[in-house]
Amino acid sequence: MIYDPNAGHRRSSRLPQYDYSQNGAYFITICTFNHEPIFGHYAGARRAVPLLVLNEPGRFAQEQWLKTAVLRQNVTLDRFTVMPNHIHGIIILDSLHDGTALHWGTARRAPTEIPNGYERRALTPEGFGKPLADSIPTIVRAYKSAVTKCINESRKTPGAPVWQRNYYEHVVRDEDDLNRIREYIEYNPVRWEEDEENPSRTGK
Repeated sequence: MIYDPNAGHRRSSRLPQYDYSQNGAYFITICTFNHEPIFGHYAGARRAVPLLVLNEPGRFAQEQWLKTAVLRQNVTLDRFTVMPNHIHGIIILDSLHDGTALHWGTARRAPTEIPNGYERRALTPEGFGKPLADSIPTIVRAYKSAVTKCINESRKTPGAPVWQRNYYEHVVRDEDDLNRIREYIEYNPVRWEEDEENPSRTGK
């Protein structure tokens, strides 16, 4: 079964009472400002798989994502892909460095979390409260800031927006969920023509 990131509903706030600094795996999607395809383009295909050619901004997006695990000891990166106008990635937090991040259990869920189905929630700066070091909101904020700085310095466009204000996250619930998301990320380029973030399909 292919993971469907659109199942459920998008919301403008994160899971109530959920500690986004706790050990666990998180599926993250971040879109560019106005869904502009600034990271590259597709050039032909190999064995029916579209080939994405990353440009300089796309390479910045890739390099800064990989640097996240270098800068933060509690972060392990799993599957990741750069698309023309968004990125998908799985971030694993393991503050104890003992593999407990992948020990699934109800202790990882907020009391109000809906246990069935998937929800993709838009996280905005409002409601973050006091930033927690090495939490998902802090990590994503730092990543977006680093990519924006690299792109604007290269283009000499200080202050120009690069990303949408929000981003989407999904708390990975178990091993099956993780594997479905990994498959979705791996085959996302193949489904680019049908992708909801593809501006040629949606008219965005």
